[in-house]
Amino acid sequence: MAEGGAADLDTQRGEVAALLKTQLKKGDTWYLVDSHWFKQWKKYVGYDSWDKYQMGDQNVYPGPVDNSGLLRDGDVLAIKEHLIDELDYILVPTEGWNKLVSWYGLTEVQEPIARKVVEQGMFVKHCKVEVYLTELKLCEDSNMDNVITRHFSKADTIDLIEKEMRKLFSIPDEKETRLWNRYMSNTFEPLNKPDNTIQDAGLYQGQVLVIEQKNEDGTWPRGSTAPNVKNSSYSLPSYHQYSNSYDYSDQSRPSERSGLCGLSNLGNTCFMNSAVQCLSNIPPLTEYFLKDKYTDELNEDNPLGMKGEIARVYAELIKQLWSGKFSYVTPRPFKTQVGRFAPQFSGYQQQDSHELLAFLLDGLHEDLNRIRKKPYIQLKDANGRPDKVVAEEAWENHIKRNDSIIVDIFHGLFKSTLVCPVCSKVSVTFDPFCYLTLPLPMKKERTLEVYLVRLAPLAKPMQYKLTVPKVGYISDLCTSLSTLSGVPADKMIVTDIYNHRFHRIFATNENLSSIMERDDIYVFEVAVNRVEDTEHVVIPVHLREKYKQSGYNHTSTPLFGQPFLIAVPRTISEDKLYNMLLLRLCRFVRSSVDEDEEDCEETQSSKQHTVNGNATNGLLEEGSPSEMETDEQDDESSQDQELPSENDNSQSEDSVGGDNELENGVVGPQNSTKVQQTTGHNRQRLFTFQFNNMGKTDISLIKEDIRQIRFDEGHLRLSDRSYLSLDWEPEIKKKYFDETVVEDVDKHESMEYKPQKKAFFKLNDCIELFTTKEKLGAEDPWYCPNCKQHQQATKKLDLWSLPPVLVVHLKRFSYSRYMRDKLDSLVDFPLRDLDMSEFLINPNAGPCRYDLIAVSNHYGGMGGGHYTAYTKNKDDGKWYNFDDSSVSPANEDQIVSKAGYVLFYQRQDTVKGTGYFALDREEDEEEEEEEEEGEEEENEGEDKQERKGASSSLGASSAAAACASACASHSDEEDLNDNRRTKNDNEQEEEEEEEQEEEEDEEEQVSNRDVTMKTN
Repeated sequence: MAEGGAADLDTQRGEVAALLKTQLKKGDTWYLVDSHWFKQWKKYVGYDSWDKYQMGDQNVYPGPVDNSGLLRDGDVLAIKEHLIDELDYILVPTEGWNKLVSWYGLTEVQEPIARKVVEQGMFVKHCKVEVYLTELKLCEDSNMDNVITRHFSKADTIDLIEKEMRKLFSIPDEKETRLWNRYMSNTFEPLNKPDNTIQDAGLYQGQVLVIEQKNEDGTWPRGSTAPNVKNSSYSLPSYHQYSNSYDYSDQSRPSERSGLCGLSNLGNTCFMNSAVQCLSNIPPLTEYFLKDKYTDELNEDNPLGMKGEIARVYAELIKQLWSGKFSYVTPRPFKTQVGRFAPQFSGYQQQDSHELLAFLLDGLHEDLNRIRKKPYIQLKDANGRPDKVVAEEAWENHIKRNDSIIVDIFHGLFKSTLVCPVCSKVSVTFDPFCYLTLPLPMKKERTLEVYLVRLAPLAKPMQYKLTVPKVGYISDLCTSLSTLSGVPADKMIVTDIYNHRFHRIFATNENLSSIMERDDIYVFEVAVNRVEDTEHVVIPVHLREKYKQSGYNHTSTPLFGQPFLIAVPRTISEDKLYNMLLLRLCRFVRSSVDEDEEDCEETQSSKQHTVNGNATNGLLEEGSPSEMETDEQDDESSQDQELPSENDNSQSEDSVGGDNELENGVVGPQNSTKVQQTTGHNRQRLFTFQFNNMGKTDISLIKEDIRQIRFDEGHLRLSDRSYLSLDWEPEIKKKYFDETVVEDVDKHESMEYKPQKKAFFKLNDCIELFTTKEKLGAEDPWYCPNCKQHQQATKKLDLWSLPPVLVVHLKRFSYSRYMRDKLDSLVDFPLRDLDMSEFLINPNAGPCRYDLIAVSNHYGGMGGGHYTAYTKNKDDGKWYNFDDSSVSPANEDQIVSKAGYVLFYQRQDTVKGTGYFALDREEDEEEEEEEEEGEEEENEGEDKQERKGASSSLGASSAAAACASACASHSDEEDLNDNRRTKNDNEQEEEEEEEQEEEEDEEEQVSNRDVTMKTN
């Protein structure tokens, strides 16, 4: 058994490893463990086969489980936002957690971070540990201002929430209650299925729940059917009957303008709302669904499709948005169907609007694919054939398998050219695309905060803010720091310090991506260049507190203070090593003020030495300069601190072992004093030291006869596994080590530096970068058919043909194992006349000027933030801002911003009225037919009403057509002049009526918008 009553290390390792493989099961509880602590535990128990060097070493003993790195400041229950599994924390099952706590304990004041396993997905079920709980706001119907916030698991039931609310508001057991889901200030939904979970009910972050008590007379305060109650329950909708599936704000409200309808946020669903609003405002696609053209093209048998369900539910949603009846709708059926076929969207975590858009376009395409049976097609390489021939062949092959409204509107073709660097084989293919993902042409840099620890023992560490490449090396960090500090880069060693020990010591050729934002990076100035100087070794040093009772106390870490690095000659006397270490620590060592106290301490120390003088390392002999003298020599110490390496060639055998040379680190003010004390044995050292090489105590370094220490070749390689421990008696540490100094640092002026406002880029810059030749990465090679092996080929993309609607995705998010980042540079994109001709290599490409019609915006950082949309209404040509359920007018100067994420452009030759799309041509024919029918109508009122209906469903008809319809009902027997006069009178009268109606509409819209804004 290991010390502290824990199981032996092999048992610990085996049991935890087995438990970590436990399958997730709905309802089980798992616990979060800070990855920093867990990595330390893995080192201690030798968890990884390649990292057993420090197994059982007390210097890597992890101490009690410490989750402080996961917790928000000052809160033992709330965890930080945007933590990532395996990067920030490790999940362990209940049994594993109990074992770890029984072996090591839990840091005082902290509480276990327990989380439930929940099921996600409506039909394709998968389990997931619910790391982030859902925050609900609870209140009573009689006092809605008194809101209490509580966190619940998505697996918790409505019944459990009701019980919690009864307890919170002290409602007697005999009182009958019912629960309401409050959406807006006056919109409620009954929660009447107690067995439903939070996930089933679609409750989301920040949702307000109201508990209502029955009156004494048996009535309910909100009435049996409360006003403004939503008409559909939260239970899952039918997948075939959509007529009553959507929840509406209030069906008795006056009509809204078509298309200006918001979407309720169901809980982090702003990403979905943003994408849907953008697609909703693509005229040819929306007209296709509003006209029910999709019903003839539903492909329910497509194995790659969704049985037509995605197309149906999307069509229903579009019809509600464009009905003109509602200020907003709640798209729960749509989200349910999306989650059914794409489980990644089934929960209520924030997602990416572009990822949802990609899924939706693909799902709609397969559900509406006109090809019922896809033929097998053998793809061919160009093999020197003309681009025109190969491109036409590629497009024909694509259309043979993929033919839908999505292909008609969104699909284009680009040319991909790969060149083998070995045999120069050129491979040309033409591939279809649905959207362009454009990189941002920005300097890939990041800022890092580091601490520089200088050689001067009395100098405080200084904090710097460095600008380094994102894809760079540790050497780049050293170069940047050298520029600011003046310390040579080749005399720097970069480390990561965690829990009073070196968590990692970096080599200069390691990637900067391995440094995470929350790491404490300390850069040490050393007296030698490790590469060139082989006469010195650099040793990591830890400070350790000794305990007399049982060696080391396992209730808290035995380490304290900040570890440091020190360069020493390969052969050095024990006394000189002690003096060099003491010199390095002089900033932390305080002298005793009271002489009597000092004498008393001396006597005590002398007695303690008698008890503990038989340490295994044999380094407790007295005879070094006193700690009192050390602190008195600030000036001399400052001069002496670099002496060990002042003259690398002067180290003779005599000077290495000599007792009278200050350049080897002796701290005493004068040699006579030192010799006196050494021979007098009247002072005890502040600490003893112990060498640990690869996790084991290394006594062989010390030659007992001459008390010389010799370091062999193995010590030239600096490693956090080979270090020196300085052991302090508790009383000595308490009296002489000043722990308050440890956190004392200076700040360099670079800490005030705020990254310059990034220059903006034009959209054309991004397109140019997209079409620039690049070399494939080592992790993404191309298989060359000539060489018969994978090669890092050069790749170039060129645009061949562009679709009617061009979707441009700006690649703002970057991910790696150690980093998550969002590029928030401003990309200046044109609102109209985007000319793509310069990027097309097809000489016969045709028209290629585009106007912007929609933008999906993302505000905030990685892993969260908020999505909105700007769209141009197809009926009035004006811009609007869609922010979940709120819709408001937008100015053109608002559209271009740093938040722009996905852009939607429509080609100018495809807009309504050009007759580009078949539906557009059919509509023109229908309008002509209606005009002819209008001439036969006899009732002017009916005729006027018909025109009004035609205007709302088909878009505004021309003024001339309206006038012609108005005058056509008059009798043919009337005189031509009378007819003309009547026509003019009617036109004037109608114009006045229409002006009055427009004014009323405008007032009504303003009123409705005001209501919407207030409500939201």
